[in-house]
Amino acid sequence: MDGKILARLAFAMVLAVAVTAAAVHRAREDLSEAARPSPTLRSETPRADPLRKRLRRCQQMGEAATRDSGCLAAWDENRLRFLSPAGGN
Repeated sequence: MDGKILARLAFAMVLAVAVTAAAVHRAREDLSEAARPSPTLRSETPRADPLRKRLRRCQQMGEAATRDSGCLAAWDENRLRFLSPAGGN
């Protein structure tokens, strides 16, 4: 092999290793940022949703919930929240 070809081959190998190391480093940074909770989520406290409690009660009722007027109303309200473009608020 000629000295120029050997030098070019060595340069290409070093460049490939450097690019791979940079890609791995960047991927690890992205993963660590994604794992951190956002500051707004930590400070917010979940508020109680009365609809959620009603839906849970209906779920526990089983098949009897299909004849319960309160459960039917809760399911209608839940459907409206889910399907409305503004998110029901």
